[in-house]
Amino acid sequence: MVGWGMRIKAPADCVDMADLRREIDRIDAALVALLAERSRYVDRVVEVKTAAGIPALVPSRVEEVAQRVRRLAEQEGIDPGFIERLWRMMMDHFIAYEEQRLPHGQSSGRED
Repeated sequence: MVGWGMRIKAPADCVDMADLRREIDRIDAALVALLAERSRYVDRVVEVKTAAGIPALVPSRVEEVAQRVRRLAEQEGIDPGFIERLWRMMMDHFIAYEEQRLPHGQSSGRED
């Protein structure tokens, strides 16, 4: 048994759609939990950026993350373009989230 009380089956070991759906649902639950964890780190990022006077949008960091996830996608054998688009959407969401919470005038500007 691994996480969430469910047994992990390899794709080739899934014999029917019920098996496949169970595994996809398990993965979806893990992804949501990981995104919730990431969000809690972003909350802390807001605190640190506020104290340091760093804006929400740091373009060089956005590009660094985009290139890193492309490399990870290539290593994992998944379409790097899809992963980059997905991450850019997520980063846009979290940058907007940060901008709403940073003090006025700090939400955009200089790059650190």
